[in-house]
Order: sequence, then C-alpha cells, then structure tokens
Amino acid sequence: MPYSLRPATLDDAPAITELLNRVDEIEIGRPETDLHTVEADLKHPEVDLRRDSWLVFDEDRLVAYGLLWDESGGDRIDVDHYVLPDHQETAAPVLAAMEARALEKARENGAARAVVHLHLNTAPTLDTRLLRERHWRVVRRYHVLRRALDPAQDPVPEVPSGLRIRDCAAEADRVRVHALYQASFAGHFDFQPRAYEPWLHDIDAEGLDWSLVWIVTDDDLGDVGFLIARDDREAMGWIRSIGVLPEARGRGLGGFLLRHAFAAFAARGRDVVGLGVDTANATGAPRLYDRHGMTVHYAVDTWEAVLG
Repeated sequence: MPYSLRPATLDDAPAITELLNRVDEIEIGRPETDLHTVEADLKHPEVDLRRDSWLVFDEDRLVAYGLLWDESGGDRIDVDHYVLPDHQETAAPVLAAMEARALEKARENGAARAVVHLHLNTAPTLDTRLLRERHWRVVRRYHVLRRALDPAQDPVPEVPSGLRIRDCAAEADRVRVHALYQASFAGHFDFQPRAYEPWLHDIDAEGLDWSLVWIVTDDDLGDVGFLIARDDREAMGWIRSIGVLPEARGRGLGGFLLRHAFAAFAARGRDVVGLGVDTANATGAPRLYDRHGMTVHYAVDTWEAVLG
C-alpha cells in the first residue's frame, strides 16, 4: 500500500487547505475554504495535534484528513473527516483511529461513552456506506444559505423605536456578546456552553473585525440581541451567528440585525453574503432567512455515532 499516515502540524495548513478546496470543488462546485480557517482549526485549544489529527498521503499528495476536538468536557466529541473520492480505501483507517481516540477522550472526561458528531455535505466525497456499516446515523441537517447584495437595494435600515445598536469595539461589549451568545443558543441542538476565552477561539476572534459585531439594546429590557459577521472569507461575506434572547423574540429584531449586516457588507463592496442554519431550528430562523431572500447554497448532515 503506497499510503503514509501521520499527525498534522501547523506547517501542513496549506496542503490541508488545498485538499479541502478540492473537496469543495467536487461537493459544491467551487473552492470556499480559506487558509486562516484551517489554521484556526489546527490551533484549537482542545486539539493535541499529535493525538487528534490524521493526514494520509499518496506519495507527496495529501488525500485524506481527520481532526478531532472536545468542547464538552464530557461525552460529546466532534470530528472532521475528508477524503478524495478516488482514495476511499484510506477513509476507514482514519475513521477507526478517530473513533478510538474519541472514546479514549470521553473516558478521560469521566464519561462511559462517546457521542461523536461529524458534519458532511449531503453529497460528500466520503462514501457514507462506510459510516452506516460502522453504525453512524444522520441526526440533523443544516443549510448553508446565501444572498446577493446590492448597495442600492440594501441601505442601512432605520433603527426601530425603542432600540439602539452598537458595535463591539470595547472589550466590555465583547464580553457582553459572549453572554448573549450563551443565553440565546442555550436551547439549541448540540449547544456546548463555553467560557469566554475558549469561546473567543471558537469564533476565531484574532481574525475578527469587531466593527462587524453588533449588539441591539432595548430601552426597557437592555441588551437583547447580537450578530457576529466576518469579512475575511474570500468566497463571500459571512454571518457567523445571530441571536435574540427568548424574552425579546417575535419583535423583528433578528430581521433588523440581518438587514443591518446586509447593508454593511454591501457598503464594503461584497456582492454575496452567506450563513448556516439548522433546518429544525425552533426559533423560526429558516423562515426569517427565507423572507430576507436567502436561498440554499448546499446542505450538510450531522452524522452521529455512540461508542462505548
């Protein structure tokens, strides 16, 4: 067998980015993975690259990649797994290694089992028969949405009466966004509570333009919503997260924040904006995005395996 297997290092980030963009081209028709995103993944504070990463080479060509991280401190473990379609035989050894490490990690956390999640395009380069044979199953579906932007059609919206909006230039506001994020998403599928410093890494705060992060304040309720956007993706402007506290929902705050982000990106010359949404989201987010002209770019399934 001509393949070689080893852990990743930060120096491998360009090769991993090239592999993921080749996967993007096959799955969604164009490359959309940025080097800084891969570097952030490899620097994840819960990743020990020597034990939690896998690279498979066909001579000098990277053909498969796996990464594992643990944000729960319990039984929930996350993994990524990518393989080129003509190298399917490399997928099983990487998957088996990740499963073994996930169970080991969960047991280090004091859990009796590991509940492992893997996100894959609904038409992935990985042959999903391998997953089914190993008793993985799909438990959720997400849509990546996108929308065209036009400065003439996306002006800065008028701030509704009784509301104020500010960006997050001050550290105190960044701390506040973290608190709003934790409170807004607490009831969502697969939410993992995160302290402030780990959360900063989760959102790749080092590369974040905080002028594209906004807080909405209600005169009576105080800070009630936020939106985190980023302008460092080559393919499109990106809305990473948008949240409104439960007590303030149903008042159009999400739509206002969305339009505010559209206007900001359009003013910067962006022609497309995107975001991801859980299709089973119970807060009405998919309907909100549909009303604001966002359409499906591609779909991603969450696969789950319970090990132990």
